[in-house]
Amino acid sequence: MNIKIIKEPVTIAEVQALAKEIYGDMIKGVADVERGVIALGGEWHMDANNILLADGSEQFNVWGFNIYPEERGGSAIEYISLINIRPAQGNREMEIANPGLRAKIRDVAKRLIPELFL
Repeated sequence: MNIKIIKEPVTIAEVQALAKEIYGDMIKGVADVERGVIALGGEWHMDANNILLADGSEQFNVWGFNIYPEERGGSAIEYISLINIRPAQGNREMEIANPGLRAKIRDVAKRLIPELFL
């Protein structure tokens, strides 16, 4: 299982290669909205979540999403993950309800995978 922490911008080709390892047309991702980094890959969001926690992230700031590297713009990212169920943080569903939090995740993804949003 190859999970990559992304701290500097990567190409869409790199994301596509990671996606092909498990799901083919989709890759699971986890963003640390405080540190501005993401982890991509793994079978479950929790795999990437644990990698970010080991790298110094705090659970409060880490949220799951999916990327479809063949898509562009808003349809390339969805904000759904089991790790997003956090009633104590106001999120009771797998999908992130808070538009501000979704925007933060999108901003991190846009900075680190710019081709995804062309």
